[in-house]
Amino acid sequence: MFPQAVTIAGSDSGGGAGIQADIKTFQERRVFGMSAITAITAQNTKGVQAIHPVPIDILEAQLDALNDDFAISAVKTGMLVDEAHIASVISRLQRFDWGPLIVDPVMIAKGGARLVSNEAIATIRENLLPLATIVTPNIPEAEVIAEMSIESTAQIKKAAKRIQLLGVKTVIIKGGHSEDKAESRDYVLDGENEFWLEAKRVKTKQTHGTGCTFSACITAELAKGASTEYAIQTAKKFITSAISQPLNIGHGNGPTNHWAHRKESQE
Repeated sequence: MFPQAVTIAGSDSGGGAGIQADIKTFQERRVFGMSAITAITAQNTKGVQAIHPVPIDILEAQLDALNDDFAISAVKTGMLVDEAHIASVISRLQRFDWGPLIVDPVMIAKGGARLVSNEAIATIRENLLPLATIVTPNIPEAEVIAEMSIESTAQIKKAAKRIQLLGVKTVIIKGGHSEDKAESRDYVLDGENEFWLEAKRVKTKQTHGTGCTFSACITAELAKGASTEYAIQTAKKFITSAISQPLNIGHGNGPTNHWAHRKESQE
């Protein structure tokens, strides 16, 4: 049966992040993608102008419709809006057999502002992460989840262990926000195994939707039955290609190039 995956997240009218980035990534990885939209946003490469949460009954109707008809083998979450929406998603995920759950904890905007309330963060920590197979925070998000500051490699490892103790098996702390100017290094704690994902850092502002795309690629590979490590390594290569071959669209932080990997595979 053709692999099928779901993204539960917000819609990005600019097409670079959220649901749109996830579906593009699923398609590029040869996985049939579906979605349950948590919020409609008005945004472009310059920023977010407006957010309209989808009514919870409509969110639940989307999830129920997907479960009623499709053979879903992996699911990811992105922007979950608030405590009520998160609780609704959790209630459905507890009932559905949708395979591995990848949580991209969209909590912190690029400028540093929190996107969700303290109550919502607590719900993610206490109720969503115990259901998750993989969680993919960047450093600011890992600081919030682990409830500690991160300024060194040792603290990255300590934070990952704290997050893992919340019930999620695999923690990936992304290094895009680190001060390392030469490399982008992501720390992976998979069960008791640990390793680093390393790639040359690309000097660019064409990075809108990188977190969404990275976690979506992991989701797609797991939907196809890949091992956790293979899925993570593939996602690192995919997002590195997407960043290093920019489209230069828009006047702000432009989107990544979701089909860049095709050119590399042909070379």
